Amino acid sequence: MKPMTRRSCALLLGMALAGCSSTPSPSPAVAHMIEPQRVTEHRGNDDLLTAGLGIDGLRGMAPPAFADAANPTAAELRRRAIWSNWRGIADLSPTGAYGQAYGSVASVPGREYSALARVPGAQQPHRVLVQVPDNFDTARRCVVVTASSGSRGVYGAIAVAGPWALPKGCAVAYTDKGAGTDYFDLDAQQAAREDGTVGTLEAGGLAFMPDAPVGASGVAVKHAHSKDNPEADWGRHVKQAAEFALAALDRAYPQAAPFRFDNTRVIAVGISNGGGAVLRASEEEGDWLDAVVAGEPNILAADAPGARPLYDYTTEAALLMPCALLHLPADTLPQPPLRAQVEPLWTARCAALKTAGLVAGDTPKAQAASAHAQLKAQGWTDQALVAGALSVGFDLWRAVAVTYASAYGRYGVGEHPCGHAFAAQNADFSSRAATAAERAAWWSDGSGIPPGAGVGIVDTKLAPPDFTLPGLQCLRALQSGNDEHARRVQAGIAQTAARFPRTRRPVVVIHGLDDGLVPPAFSSAPYVEQARIANPDVRYWQVRNAQHFDGFLALPAYGARYVPLLPYVYAALDQVEATLDGKRALPANALIDARPRGAGSVEAAQLAIPR
Repeated sequence: MKPMTRRSCALLLGMALAGCSSTPSPSPAVAHMIEPQRVTEHRGNDDLLTAGLGIDGLRGMAPPAFADAANPTAAELRRRAIWSNWRGIADLSPTGAYGQAYGSVASVPGREYSALARVPGAQQPHRVLVQVPDNFDTARRCVVVTASSGSRGVYGAIAVAGPWALPKGCAVAYTDKGAGTDYFDLDAQQAAREDGTVGTLEAGGLAFMPDAPVGASGVAVKHAHSKDNPEADWGRHVKQAAEFALAALDRAYPQAAPFRFDNTRVIAVGISNGGGAVLRASEEEGDWLDAVVAGEPNILAADAPGARPLYDYTTEAALLMPCALLHLPADTLPQPPLRAQVEPLWTARCAALKTAGLVAGDTPKAQAASAHAQLKAQGWTDQALVAGALSVGFDLWRAVAVTYASAYGRYGVGEHPCGHAFAAQNADFSSRAATAAERAAWWSDGSGIPPGAGVGIVDTKLAPPDFTLPGLQCLRALQSGNDEHARRVQAGIAQTAARFPRTRRPVVVIHGLDDGLVPPAFSSAPYVEQARIANPDVRYWQVRNAQHFDGFLALPAYGARYVPLLPYVYAALDQVEATLDGKRALPANALIDARPRGAGSVEAAQLAIPR
């Protein structure tokens, strides 16, 4: 069938490269590749860091309301996106002591500059946004560039970079690194515009316009359907966001222009996928980046001992971990939501794996022991398995595998080799058209990877008795197989492997030893070992009793057992800043013996932050 025409591609590319402002362009000598397309003011009860919500508003269980659910304003969408991303990244529970023991929710007035940018060769743009606080010091020019964790939208790292940078007068440059929450409704032919509000394909100006067959139904997800394999370009996304920050500062302070890399300090920080992105950014050519802080990074150090691609251990965990968890004593596992309901499903997985010849044993106990032994043999620690129970409980392994398989293979809508797709769903998981209210909230509420925000995974291979197992086996075969689709996905994975920079700069990598989503044994540990050969200034902080999701520490069983990781990210930023200022030596490597809060509240002393 005839592909859908992306009518506004030429216009969108022109906007990304030249800007669409009535403000006169800078002189050619200081022209930037990307110019701001939109500038907004944020003061009073609508600041940069919390959109006026403060700690109490961020802790609210209900999201900030829309006056008209089907037609929210850009300001309402921004406030809700900031609320959603804070809650997804930070532990804001009263016992978590955010803003007291560590972090900041200060009201920071200023301006935001945003645009849709495009790295060379990409089919789709990525979002870039720069927050410039009113207290920005032109005599001490500072930009903190960051990338969203997971596949989140452009505010996805606001809790990572903003609390450290904005109160002290640094600008913050954000990128969604080619993923994000710009879902496209294939039925209504509508999606988010640059300001987050919904627009139509005919009107143009959309942030994501997929190639799709005429008559395609459901939802196109940017990370899965851009055909760009965005992970391969994460470093370039970060550098381009930093370049955009210089353009925004030229606009904000023309009397102090030009802002260049040789007169503006740039520090990169990120966690999870954002952590991997800032490490990849350090590979980019030029003396543009002064320091890097990467927390729990999803990073592949190709050919390094122990290094494994995310897709490899994700599909392995999706298959085996539900069964393997039954081998661990129940009292060693934090109780994920609906634990009583999921344990029978774990037992059923063991039986299905036995039937498929993937585990040994004639009883659930023996089958669980077999699955556990296989994971241990592949490098999983019991600490990672215990924390991984949360990803099993929320079906996160399958969600990641579905999206990343499509991205690595550069598959478009309707092309997924395992038949997976995305759509709004009824209670029985059958597909339906999205409502106007659902569509309007995708940009602010989504995480970038369904299920969530009213969009679910369509699995055409569902079959009893273990309904998702056939699809998971197909996804796993893309990693382990040798057919055309497997080779295509594996080639995409190979494109994400890290190269190691020759430029010496302070780099601090931080990882929780209990991380069950991105285990350090597969990611940061082999990366650091190899990166130090190229850059001896790489430092490694390993944190005991820290797992991957600070946001889930609001669950009592997790908050009592684990410490947050964000305090160490902020502390590392403090230390690399002091190093750049000549006030201290490089941070030291550290094995940090942090103590969980138990039934009490977080106290700074429990964190044992290196000084």
